[in-house]
Amino acid sequence: MSEHYSFETKLLHNKYKFDPETGAVSVPIQHASTFHQKDIDQFGKYDYSRSLNPTREALEEVIADLEEGTRGFAFASGMAAISTAFLLLSQGDHVVITEDVYGGTFRMVTQVLTRLGIEHTFVDMTNLDEVKNAIKPNTKVFYVETPSNPLLKVTDIRAISKLAKENNAWTFVDNTFLTPALQKPLLLGADIVLHSATKFLSGHSDVLAGLAVVKDPELADKLYFLQNSFGAVLGVQDAWLVMRGIKTLNVRLDHSSNAALKIAKYLAKHPLVKNVYYPGLEDHPQYELQNAQAKGAGAVFSFELINEEVFRTFVSNVKLPVFAVSLGAVETILSYPAKMSHAAMPQEEREQRGISNTLLRLSVGLENPEDLIHDFNLALNHKLSTNYIYN
Repeated sequence: MSEHYSFETKLLHNKYKFDPETGAVSVPIQHASTFHQKDIDQFGKYDYSRSLNPTREALEEVIADLEEGTRGFAFASGMAAISTAFLLLSQGDHVVITEDVYGGTFRMVTQVLTRLGIEHTFVDMTNLDEVKNAIKPNTKVFYVETPSNPLLKVTDIRAISKLAKENNAWTFVDNTFLTPALQKPLLLGADIVLHSATKFLSGHSDVLAGLAVVKDPELADKLYFLQNSFGAVLGVQDAWLVMRGIKTLNVRLDHSSNAALKIAKYLAKHPLVKNVYYPGLEDHPQYELQNAQAKGAGAVFSFELINEEVFRTFVSNVKLPVFAVSLGAVETILSYPAKMSHAAMPQEEREQRGISNTLLRLSVGLENPEDLIHDFNLALNHKLSTNYIYN
């Protein structure tokens, strides 16, 4: 029934709108780790919570519906979701992967998969010729992060998915930055969509969670087997928190995306800002592609200050954002990729990708954007007020 509703309405009105047993307008948290079986020959739907739990199942069905896939899976973290998806690969397989990928994914691919005999090639996925040149006979996965972290490059999901199908490979898309509110990779041809649900989906900096949604039922069965075998499942309390966060996803992301555009435009004009990376700005190289495959540019962008002195002064004087790892929360979060999200990436690798030591990533929250702009202005102009001369 819910498929007839708009996305905003489906966030609230689905099969878990209320508990059919009690009428409670909240999904029950079922803490049981095991379930009594009435028949020795035929077990019930639930037997052991690693395999299936009613509360986790509710979240998995909700995210599958929102991403328009056949089946969803909830994991203990975003990296647990990503790592379990990579376990679909075998020794001798090859991955083509976005070059400026999240540091945790970089670490998994370069330091764990390599030990298992799984090869990889990093490419600029905005360049389809480069992607094609990286394909090998043993390529089994194209791993896409769009917009990428932290440089907000936009990959053509349709084009990569088509290439993958031509090469009998899967397409994995990390959809953490945009969520199904703004982008639905499965409808664009992807096979698995991945989320750090710690971020926008839960949205309150109070839960660690990962989600995956699969389009093909046979592939879903394979991922379920790995979820059950590997066992990095999401606990029921956290599953409930993610479901609560999802209910307000649309209003949060709408406000934060609009605010991000205002702040990005302000920073793009500031003399102490060298670059702003945000696909919502018309001069972004993939601005048109972003508009073609997503409903918006999201609430995260990065900006580079002109030198380290300005960078340090700004970080020391800015007051409103939380200076921390992570993103996608009700509060604005300012991060330093070189030492936070991409600390796992060696400096040489970071520099090759354009992740400089004066690059900051901003995840805009629910504050009034004018207050944030005023705060940023004071922090940047603190440098100007000390008679700083800039080029």
